[in-house]
Amino acid sequence: MPEQYDSEGAVSPAGMGAAMDLAAGEAATLQRTPGGPAGTGPRGRPRSLWSDAWRDLCRNPVFLASGLVIVFLVVIALWPSLITSGNPLKCDLVMAQEGSRPGHPFGFDGQGCDVYTRTVYGARASVTVGVCATLGVAVLGSVLGGLAGFFGGVWDSVLSRVTDVFFAIPVVLGGLVLLSVVPGTTVWPVVGFMVLLGWPQIARIARGAVITARQHDYVQAARVLGASPARILLRHIAPNAVAPVIVVATIALGTYIALEATLSYLGVGLRPPSVSWGIDISAASPFIRNAPHVLLWPAGALALTVLAFIMLGDAVRDALDPKLR
Repeated sequence: MPEQYDSEGAVSPAGMGAAMDLAAGEAATLQRTPGGPAGTGPRGRPRSLWSDAWRDLCRNPVFLASGLVIVFLVVIALWPSLITSGNPLKCDLVMAQEGSRPGHPFGFDGQGCDVYTRTVYGARASVTVGVCATLGVAVLGSVLGGLAGFFGGVWDSVLSRVTDVFFAIPVVLGGLVLLSVVPGTTVWPVVGFMVLLGWPQIARIARGAVITARQHDYVQAARVLGASPARILLRHIAPNAVAPVIVVATIALGTYIALEATLSYLGVGLRPPSVSWGIDISAASPFIRNAPHVLLWPAGALALTVLAFIMLGDAVRDALDPKLR
């Protein structure tokens, strides 16, 4: 687009008008999806990327199946008494390693605790750790990476070197070292550890997305019109750079649940009397031959949960990636 200048070299009102038209055109383009009528609403208005993505997700059986599993897990994590009336800490050694019987469909573990009740209550710790760690990682990584990608310079160089240092730390080994010296049995030390070592991945994703978005014409037009850096970052760049962060964070949620179980299995994550699938898997390992049901149910619940979140992340990625449309 040729710019129009006045005699002093400043942008003329005609050039400003052209810049405004360009910004409006770019905004309309972002709200439309390729394919013509597929990106329009019932009244012929262009749909946004998010409305199109939601429309595709509602038609995706993988998203619907994984979403139902996740909703069920969240419900029993918040209100486990809806499907069990037992106490996960009530044990009877007389019933140790016994199989299924009326009122106890999953049998009993090595301490005589009801496996069904402990499996239900174990969802609370896993979902809490996964959700809180994902939110913390997404917020911290997005802010740091977005600022580095937008301003660049020294800030970008420092962040790149810091992320390199964190990427060099093995996650499990770091958990063994850091969590072994942290007292307490709550989920918050585990969440803090995951946020501490997990934010660099999101930061790099956010940095790359912001660098790509800031080069678009609508951002340049906003600068010409006098928009402040904060307005450009929050109003124009962030909405168009958040999609890859959401995709990575959704997939990482399942990874954090598996990591919590791994750390609890090794004895440095959640610890008794907390109820966790990792703790139950660790306690059931010696009975894998004599009473395999003690290991089967918590391990199966963990595998199903991780699989559901990974499938959900894949479905979200397919819906938000314009290359797959």
